[in-house]
Amino acid sequence: MAISAPRGLYAEEHKIHNSFEVDVDIIVPVGNVNEIPFVDYTILRAVVVQAFEQPYELLEHFIRDIYNQLKQSFPESERIKIVVRKMHPPMPGRVGYAQVVYEH
Repeated sequence: MAISAPRGLYAEEHKIHNSFEVDVDIIVPVGNVNEIPFVDYTILRAVVVQAFEQPYELLEHFIRDIYNQLKQSFPESERIKIVVRKMHPPMPGRVGYAQVVYEH
């Protein structure tokens, strides 16, 4: 998912919109191949958008909120993996992105 939000550690990042990418993997048990569980991706997007509405500065805080909400929304999940990337973070040199990954 692509998200644009005025979030970051530095004051200038609160004035501009940074570009973020968020990957979400939810692993749910399958009891029968004919009845594959349904995970509504519109819920995934809503959870991510809601997290980025919070005034957090650190990628880890977004991940914490996204994980907690997804675990609540999909309690049957066996594993959730979240990747949050800040694209072209404001730092010296050419940096494509800064990334934090959490899997539990």
